[in-house]
Amino acid sequence: MAQTATPPVRQRDPNHRVDVEPSPRRVRVEFNGQTIADSTRVLLLRETRHLPVYYFPMDDVRMELLTPTDNHTTCPYKGEASYWTIKVGDRESVDAVWGYLDPPPDRQDIKGHLAFYWDRMDHWYEEAEEVFKHPRDPYHRVDAIQSSRHVRIVVNGETVADTARPCLLFETGHPTRYYIPQDDVRMDLLAPTETHSVCPYKGQASYWSANVNGEAARNIAWGYLNPIAECPKIKGLVSFFNEKVDVYVDGELQERPVTGWSNRTVE
Repeated sequence: MAQTATPPVRQRDPNHRVDVEPSPRRVRVEFNGQTIADSTRVLLLRETRHLPVYYFPMDDVRMELLTPTDNHTTCPYKGEASYWTIKVGDRESVDAVWGYLDPPPDRQDIKGHLAFYWDRMDHWYEEAEEVFKHPRDPYHRVDAIQSSRHVRIVVNGETVADTARPCLLFETGHPTRYYIPQDDVRMDLLAPTETHSVCPYKGQASYWSANVNGEAARNIAWGYLNPIAECPKIKGLVSFFNEKVDVYVDGELQERPVTGWSNRTVE
């Protein structure tokens, strides 16, 4: 009789961190027109190589809208996760909620709490403001600083932008991004696309493709036409992927950073 293979158990990495702290923010989650969770007692869990996650006390979750499923996963740092499906009216989100009912001794702080897959919910709010993509990490900085450095962007051998008034954006965990006024960009070489993305720290981004010397570079540049109130300095400016273009700063060619965008095309 054939035996079922047991999945390998992930080993604990001594350098892996799981940090949990109370958040002072009121956080709400909505699905199909209903508030599923609403709490001023959420925990913010920050984990190595993961986006931050909000954990809600079960008392602040509409448990009558949740149905437990047979799905379980195991994390070497948090224990065995149980899952719930949300059903509201004619819509449901399968295995959209998870929690650790019996976490290990060093992770008892998340016992009795539930987390939600961000993109399976309709709306998230911190206080009265809608938040996109993931929770705002209080230890994540975004500094937009006006500069007089000479920045030149070259795409396929052609200068596409040239400015002495860039706005340099320094963001935790990211290479420096150079935001350039549109008057200093060859906008005739760029074409807007239908692509948009969202950032919880900057807002919704719009994208441009470049067609230079017969070669197309899709979604090579982006900008925040209406950034959130905390990041007004980059409004209407254009930034290019350092990973894919030649960036000259004060006449010196910058080394292309290696990031998750290096071999990835924004669609």
